[in-house]
Amino acid sequence: MKQLEFSIEINASKEKVWNILWNEQSYRDWTASFIPGSYYEGELKEGNDIRFLSPGEHGLFAKVEKVIPFQSMHFVHFGLVLDGVSQQKTFEEGAIEHYDLYEIEFGTKLIVTIKTEEEYITYFSNSFPKALNTVKQLCEV
Repeated sequence: MKQLEFSIEINASKEKVWNILWNEQSYRDWTASFIPGSYYEGELKEGNDIRFLSPGEHGLFAKVEKVIPFQSMHFVHFGLVLDGVSQQKTFEEGAIEHYDLYEIEFGTKLIVTIKTEEEYITYFSNSFPKALNTVKQLCEV
């Protein structure tokens, strides 16, 4: 697995960035950069199971590893969801997806760290910058 990091500075408070990231509707807005219609199922509480899905109920199943409100949201992905059914654990090392917020002089710095399979590096390298720009736009209106 390969670890990638993406970051963006946003002229908004950590609270606003956090709410844009995890509010159900705005989550759908910024994750459309990956697959239009993306959403999550489950409660964003530490230790909870969660599913990240696209229309047709395809996606990933994961666990919420860490939640520090307005600061950190960390997930560990375990495998694929196909037609609404979680498959067997397919990521041996556990793919990670971390969102960390840092207060900076003029707002917030959002850093996203992922650990993913080699085959998805190009996809995420193209999609995450677009998604983070959408987060920025939503926060700065």
